[in-house]
Amino acid sequence: MSKSTEIEGIVWRSTGSWYEVRTNESELYRCRLKGKFKIKGLKVTNPLAVGDKVIFHLEDNAENTGVISEILPRENYIIRKSVHKTAHGHLLACNIDQAILIVTLVMPRTSLGFIDRFLVSSESFRIPTVLLFNKCDLLDSESEAYQKEIMDMYEGLGYPCHSISALEKINLKAVDQLIEGKTSLISGHSGVGKSQLISEIIPELELATSEVSTFANKGVHTTTFAEMFEARPGTYVIDSPGIKELGLMDMENEEISHYFPEMRELLGECKFHNCLHVNEPKCAVKDAVIAGEISESRFNSYLSMLENIDNRR
Repeated sequence: MSKSTEIEGIVWRSTGSWYEVRTNESELYRCRLKGKFKIKGLKVTNPLAVGDKVIFHLEDNAENTGVISEILPRENYIIRKSVHKTAHGHLLACNIDQAILIVTLVMPRTSLGFIDRFLVSSESFRIPTVLLFNKCDLLDSESEAYQKEIMDMYEGLGYPCHSISALEKINLKAVDQLIEGKTSLISGHSGVGKSQLISEIIPELELATSEVSTFANKGVHTTTFAEMFEARPGTYVIDSPGIKELGLMDMENEEISHYFPEMRELLGECKFHNCLHVNEPKCAVKDAVIAGEISESRFNSYLSMLENIDNRR
């Protein structure tokens, strides 16, 4: 293959300045980005993410490295607010078929607010999302009842939920069926068991996993960079570093309620067409909360998102 030949590939692994790109022939090349992308005005800390389709050519050296000259149009992406750079986002993954959010109600506890922010981010690109409630082996009867209540609520909104234990290999067949023939982003807080789960569904990987720190009940990072793995031909999973917080990006106040399916159903039923469902009279959403048709936890998540956007402004 001549050095000037344009090659198409998918970003398989991102380590910051270098990207591992896999070609259609399943060959892997270490590539870097042509400088101009850094100053393109994209408000993201990483112009490229795992799952991006790119065009690159090989460099004239013995290392067989390449230079990425073009990022092909994205079908979708999941983005969060950058923790390091104000008003910038950080791409988690691009061109995915579904997102799988791993949550735990013990060691560490995932807040409902975090789940809702993730769901709003994926809804904004119509990315189907599944919730995996991991560490079911650690639940007592009270926690089990609470988990069932939470799962019922999200299932009622159209988000499939599964109770699993990656460590004890409970209900992993469901996960196997879930990922079949798709490209799935696996995400969640540190310590919820992402790497453990991926190691179980793709045993040959033997990913590094570590215990949850009991001192702060927080997970210890085991995934430093986002990376894609092939479970079997046509079935891919993207392992992403644990997320501490998930700030929303590029959303207007008026949009947010559209990404809550239960609020979207009431579109046009409030007295004011631009109702924000906060202090306005004759608001169908607030009436539904009072009537118990919209859960209070979801409504509180919505108000918190509105507040965060206002604070950023």
